[in-house]
Amino acid sequence: MSGQIEVKYPKVLLKLSGEALAGGQGFGIDPPVVERLTEEVLTVHRMGVALGMVIGGGNIVRGAAASQQGMDRVSADYMGMLATIINALAIQDLLEKKGIETRVMTAIRMDELAEPYIRRRAVRHLEKGRVVIFAGGTGNPYFSTDTAAALRAIEIEADVVIKATKVKGVYTADPATDPSAEFLPNISFREVVAQELGVMDAPAVSLCRENGLPIIVLDLEDHGSVSAAIRGEQVGTLVS
Repeated sequence: MSGQIEVKYPKVLLKLSGEALAGGQGFGIDPPVVERLTEEVLTVHRMGVALGMVIGGGNIVRGAAASQQGMDRVSADYMGMLATIINALAIQDLLEKKGIETRVMTAIRMDELAEPYIRRRAVRHLEKGRVVIFAGGTGNPYFSTDTAAALRAIEIEADVVIKATKVKGVYTADPATDPSAEFLPNISFREVVAQELGVMDAPAVSLCRENGLPIIVLDLEDHGSVSAAIRGEQVGTLVS
């Protein structure tokens, strides 16, 4: 890594929803979306940024949704964790084809597929310039991948959590259903909680707030948005 480009956030945790990987098809992995993602990661990597990633599993199975349909919640959540591992392995393969050394670390042991999550080892991988994908959520049911992202970000001492979604950032309401929804370029943790804006789930927001860890919410489909945010440009919504 060159480290020659000046960045505001030298260590980043990038959170991706599984649904974002599905693109317009709604299920599975949409190759054009993943191609944009891996190009974005390649750009960030060349900037000399230490990058960890957490990817959701909603493009394959959502534990909360499955439990609402009658499945045991614990079993459904473990299925969701396995879905995140499938996504992580797919992204690892595509990143390594672009020449980016990558490690998948799982909260659930799968020694034949990936390394078990050990904080000190994860930090060492980042120091060596590897992209680390944290899979399997927290390893516990009832916790979302948002919470896993916040937890891992704090553990590796990241400077920011970047949540890449399918919208520009945070709005006063859902812009897909409410045309009067206003875009918010900056907002406090307190306002997020008070207004129930759904930036991330409540435990994740609480973790970030308690540890002074800012969150940037941006549009994954906006080419160059992640690298621009890392440089400190005004992209998406800053929650701090």
